[in-house]
Amino acid sequence: MSEALQGRVIAITGASSGIGEATALACAKAGAAVALAARREDRIEALAERISGEGGRAIALQTDVGEEDQARAFIARAKEELGRLDVLVNNAGVMLLGPIEQADTEEWRRMVHANVFGVLYCTHAALPVMREQGAGHIVNVSSVAGRFARAGSGVYNLTKFGVGAFSEALRQEAVPHGIRVTVIEPGAVATELPGHNRPEVIAVMRKAFEGVTPLASEDIASAILYAISQPPNVSINEVLVRPSGQAR
Repeated sequence: MSEALQGRVIAITGASSGIGEATALACAKAGAAVALAARREDRIEALAERISGEGGRAIALQTDVGEEDQARAFIARAKEELGRLDVLVNNAGVMLLGPIEQADTEEWRRMVHANVFGVLYCTHAALPVMREQGAGHIVNVSSVAGRFARAGSGVYNLTKFGVGAFSEALRQEAVPHGIRVTVIEPGAVATELPGHNRPEVIAVMRKAFEGVTPLASEDIASAILYAISQPPNVSINEVLVRPSGQAR
């Protein structure tokens, strides 16, 4: 275990798998205490036990971040049980693709619930804690889809473009309080996220990314670790990470 983040407390949403899980492991290995949020309680409890077994400190808090009361409770308990809150990683998200016409609008609601309200509610709860400390760092995990809109991805694009716009406004507001803001924009990553789509959508995605070797979740965790490990005078505001073979 290194000491790059020794003594720091990091709250991570969507920690039950993929980028969130990899980020939790990387931060714990770097010496941070981590608070893990996800809806799948068994997954984050197992992850917390793994981190503790490897000499780290972790707590697992079942949370649906799109529900305001649960998001606030997650931030409050993270601070209460771990003593402070240095970094919030807003990673929880859903990617449900398909044409806009005749779409299942429940899929839209699910994306806005997690991708937008989850970021808003957790951030809103964390800001007063960080302002009182005089420092903090908020990392919002967006996507290449937050920069480039494409047919079949309209509402997912909407949510991720929104994360980018919100993050820039937040950055400007947070500067006077010593709070840094970073947007992480992954390209294709080998996570379970695409598998939540309908079979016909998965087939289209496979064809679109044929020949592309996706990034591992650990690659994105490394980018997050890089951003939050910088000295106080350095603010990494935006990181776009694609697989080398991804053209778009």
